[in-house]
Amino acid sequence: MKLLILGNGQLGQMLAQSSIQLGHECLLVNTRTNTVMPAGAHVALSLSIEEAMHWADVVSWEHEQLDPEHVALAANKLLTDADKIRPLTHRQLEKKMCDDLRIPTSPWQSFQNADEFRQALQNWQEAVVIKAAFGGYDGKSQWRWDPKSASAAAEAEALTHSAGVQPGIIEAMIPFNKEVSIVGARAKDGRILCYPLVENVHRNGILSHTFAGFEAVDERLQATAEEAFRRITEHLGYVGTLAIEFFVVGEGDAAELLVNEIAPRVHNSGHWSLTGCNASQFDLHIRSLTNMPFPELAVQPTLMLNAIGCTQIPTELWQDARVQAFWYGKDSRPGRKVGHVNVNISSRSGAQALCEHWTPSLQVLS
Repeated sequence: MKLLILGNGQLGQMLAQSSIQLGHECLLVNTRTNTVMPAGAHVALSLSIEEAMHWADVVSWEHEQLDPEHVALAANKLLTDADKIRPLTHRQLEKKMCDDLRIPTSPWQSFQNADEFRQALQNWQEAVVIKAAFGGYDGKSQWRWDPKSASAAAEAEALTHSAGVQPGIIEAMIPFNKEVSIVGARAKDGRILCYPLVENVHRNGILSHTFAGFEAVDERLQATAEEAFRRITEHLGYVGTLAIEFFVVGEGDAAELLVNEIAPRVHNSGHWSLTGCNASQFDLHIRSLTNMPFPELAVQPTLMLNAIGCTQIPTELWQDARVQAFWYGKDSRPGRKVGHVNVNISSRSGAQALCEHWTPSLQVLS
């Protein structure tokens, strides 16, 4: 089949690689310059967006901020109704969707403007996280406020002129044990396949690293996560790979999952699958779009460690036989994801030691 991906960043390029491996053709759209690109190159083709849309059998995307003009041109070649993705690009709608589907999230309240924001803050007695409704990722467009702090009143007034100037949500700051995510795919014919839950560690609101396959997954929590995945993807009529981030609250048999965020696309927390599984999240996305069979998944313990804001991946990592390194070819700046490394290593303690050793040279956050 002929696939057109809206977006040619690292996610689009990795989707293109899977397309080629699975026997399909693939072109990408640079959504910043509105040009058509081949896989693996940054030289535009002499092909218009309209011509590329006509060429394609199926159109998909690497990021959910879809250009309405591209959506209109894609017409019936998008397998997921783009209008149904809107709730996942707007935090108020995303929270409401989870409530409607009876999928637990942290307690929350919406606001539309500074006056509503000021009034809403008065309803909170505990620490909160404030998020803009639109945009924001990797900790951007997010703020924290604790009504019990000595400077709470002054901070609230300052937040009114920053967080409160656009629509957003206020949600309870959850005392979670850890953050996990489930990445899975739903095919055109409704089949669903999910990876085991993985643990994510964030620094400054940015995903630092992911532990995958090191410990037996709690079957009850896995079932809960997969049920949430099923409800969301069936509700949206979604085709492709999708990720859900959760907070784990409580211990043992009392542990529960609360949805943090949903990403209707391949996701950073699924990058471990490029080397830690017989089928990557990118493969599953392409298989879903083309209605190819899903494989039986075979997972091996893998550490995924992001390269953030650094200028290069150290030579020692490129040379390590356990490591597969991915460099995105982006200009480096603090807080920007510019690559990642996957390490096939058998022990969680060994993976943790590698994180502690390499994080200082791989991650520049500010």
